[in-house]
Amino acid sequence: MTTLLFLKDLGKRLPDDPQRWLFRDVNLEVETGDFVAIMGESGVGKSTLLHIIAGLEKADAGQMQFKNQILGDMDDDSRTLLRRRHMGFVFQAFHLIPQLTVAENIALPWRLNALPRRDLAARVNLLAERLGIQRRLKAWPRELSGGEMQRVAVARAIVHRPALILADEPTGSLDAESAESVLTLLRDALEVEGPAVILVTHSPTAASHAQRRLRFDAQGFHRL
Repeated sequence: MTTLLFLKDLGKRLPDDPQRWLFRDVNLEVETGDFVAIMGESGVGKSTLLHIIAGLEKADAGQMQFKNQILGDMDDDSRTLLRRRHMGFVFQAFHLIPQLTVAENIALPWRLNALPRRDLAARVNLLAERLGIQRRLKAWPRELSGGEMQRVAVARAIVHRPALILADEPTGSLDAESAESVLTLLRDALEVEGPAVILVTHSPTAASHAQRRLRFDAQGFHRL
C-alpha cells in the first residue's frame, strides 16, 4: 500500500466571515485501496473538504499532496488535468449534462482522457447493467428519476478507473435496494481496480461499507 492522499493542517475560512474558520488543522492520510467514510453534522464543511481534495476549491491553510504532487503548487490547468485523469467525483446535485444521453454522460471522463475507444462501450454497458440502468442508456437526463440520475453519476465517476473516488452523499436520493447496489459497486471497484474511496454520508448503513469511519467537525477528524 502506498500513500495516495495526504492532508497536513488543512484549513478553510468562512467565505462570508474570513476571520472565522469553517475548519482547521485537518490531517488525513489515505492509501491506495482505502475506503474511508466521513460523517458529521450538516454545515461542518464535509462537502467543502471534498471540493478542496478535488482541486475545485483552495484551502486557506495547510498542505495537500495527491499522488506525491502538492496541489497548492500547481496552476489551475495542471490541477484540472490531474483531477480529470485520476479522480472521480459523485456530486450531490448529479451535474449530468442535459444535452448528452445517459450513455454519453457515463462515457464523458473516458473520452476526455482519450482512453481506447474500442473498450468504451463494454465498460459503459457493464456499469449500467450493474447499476440497473442499462435500459436507460439512450434516455436524456430530464427523463430520469432522481435515483436514476444518481446511479448515472456514480457510473460516470468510476468509468475511467480513477485512483481516487470522491462520493458526496451518493445514496442520499436512493431507495434501500438502489443504495446497496451503488455501495456494492464502489466496494467492488475498490477490490478489483484498486482505487481509494472517500465517502461523505449521513447514513450509518452506508458508512458501514467502509474500512474506516471518521467523524468530521471544525477540529478535524475523530475515529468512530
